[in-house]
Amino acid sequence: MKTIRDRLAGWKGWSMEKNTLTVCFLGFTVLVIAASVWGPEALAEYQDGRILNETHLEEVETAGEGYRYTLNGNERLYILSQCLNSQTLPESEQNAWTRSNGAETGYQELEGTYAFVVNHRGPSGEEITDEEIYGICNSGLDMLKEAGILPENVKNVEKASYDAVLYSAIDVLEPRNNVAVWKLSLSNSQKNANKENRLIDAYIDADSGKLYEFYIRTSIAWEDVDADEIINKWSNYMGISLPQPYESVNPLLETTPYFKKYVFSGMGGGSTVVTVGFYEGINELFLKISK
Repeated sequence: MKTIRDRLAGWKGWSMEKNTLTVCFLGFTVLVIAASVWGPEALAEYQDGRILNETHLEEVETAGEGYRYTLNGNERLYILSQCLNSQTLPESEQNAWTRSNGAETGYQELEGTYAFVVNHRGPSGEEITDEEIYGICNSGLDMLKEAGILPENVKNVEKASYDAVLYSAIDVLEPRNNVAVWKLSLSNSQKNANKENRLIDAYIDADSGKLYEFYIRTSIAWEDVDADEIINKWSNYMGISLPQPYESVNPLLETTPYFKKYVFSGMGGGSTVVTVGFYEGINELFLKISK
């Protein structure tokens, strides 16, 4: 049998163990509370210390970057044609005074859901610059000559004789669908110059350098022009599908009787009408995608 001393010693030992467990429990509770209070702040300071005052590289998708390159050739052609057809030019000086400050903003009067505006920001890093456009245009003219679309005697363009303006053709309802183009025009200072075998106007893709539309003085006659051959070769040059016949034969569609129209597939069931024509008298051959 256990003596009273033994029992007291056992009780005392149990009491000490109980006190030890209580202290441990209380200590653990205090640590949990402290961690919940100061832990998130300490973790945030630690993470900030890893980020602040240091350079970190992270790949992100720039908003809108690359969206124009998802458009195929027929879609780009369609957007540009719709934008060109949406323009309404001033009919007189008085009418021009009543318009908004379009000349300052780069906007012209527009109809519908397409806009053709001057790109005042200039070309992006991947687009043709104002210094490059003249050489690019000459390369395009050489390709058209080699393809048999233009006569061999068409002259090269020179920076001193031509004006170049960068435009953006934009689908207003879906701004990511846009095409940047350079408009190259024989300068007004060249009015009295000999225009024979010279480019008068052209719209040139600011990415690919391809000529969408051109007006060129030549020494040939309409009888020498094979419009079907020109449009098929131009389609191959542009990398777009071959056209379908244009149903209307209305001779009043153009200000010249010498023309032939073609239809290319566009976007959303739409289509683009492309015209090969000729102005007699000034012997100007043109291929246009606008009205």
